[in-house]
Amino acid sequence: GAPAVLTAAGPMGEDAARAAGLDPDVRYVPSGGDTSAADTVAAARALAPEVDLLLFAGGDGTARDVLDAVGTSVPVLGVPTGVKMHSAVFGVGPRAAGEVAARAAVSRAFTEAEVMDLDEEAVRSGRVSARLYGHLLVPDAPVRVQQRKVGSSAADPYAVGGIAAELAGRVGGGRLVLGPGGTTRAIAAALGVDVPVMGVNVLEGGRFAAADVNAAELTRLVEADPDGTWIAVTPIGGQGFLLGRGNQQIAPEVLRAVGPDRLLAVATEAKLAALGGRPLLLDTGDPDLDRALAGYRTVITGRGRTARYPVQGA
Repeated sequence: GAPAVLTAAGPMGEDAARAAGLDPDVRYVPSGGDTSAADTVAAARALAPEVDLLLFAGGDGTARDVLDAVGTSVPVLGVPTGVKMHSAVFGVGPRAAGEVAARAAVSRAFTEAEVMDLDEEAVRSGRVSARLYGHLLVPDAPVRVQQRKVGSSAADPYAVGGIAAELAGRVGGGRLVLGPGGTTRAIAAALGVDVPVMGVNVLEGGRFAAADVNAAELTRLVEADPDGTWIAVTPIGGQGFLLGRGNQQIAPEVLRAVGPDRLLAVATEAKLAALGGRPLLLDTGDPDLDRALAGYRTVITGRGRTARYPVQGA
């Protein structure tokens, strides 16, 4: 028969389950109106003894709450809906998480995976690094469950300088939207501009124009001059996400306005090699756009140096 669905009340799971046509068994009811991390912990503890797989939706903060609640006492799987998802406990996308959960019911194969979260001290020193908090038991599906974020280290200055020179040659005096990350920050430094390591930043004519712009601000900027705008993004180290993780400000509307030819992927050869042949991933929130951007794309790896690399939707 169909598996039983146990959940927490209202927005903590029941509403989504009923919207999907399921008849869930509610085992936890939060006491107040707005739920908190304490409710996540309490709900996980209430459900854990009675389930074969505990699903949760969120990001690294929610993963840490689940870790605090259940440890490795029950297999879990995260449905990625947060802003920060450095942990290796999430499906590469919501659909992938559903596929992995269905397979896990049959295979019963699980492995321990890292729960990570952003190292705020490293960010303050200009590095993107994730800190290990512990391990959760997850389905053993390495292609459909994302890898952990690998913290940035000092990039090869020759490679970064070459990428910066290549970008400058392509963009000229136009607007350059730089996605977040240690690689893009190093590229900006090679161009003579100091930008924050987190957030999406904008250069105009080679000079700093705006820091940490949100989706609405970026949309307004791009719509004013889409033909004069370029976007440069770098994949998340170890995971391979090119769009949809940490750079959600670069919304589908922005990507469509700029067009695929002005969307530039940048990475050192070492960063690509560390992926071990796994594809770069897209999770823009627009499946049609993900399909349009998928295929083999050019990645700028240095001055006059590029690599053709597979890109696919998560």
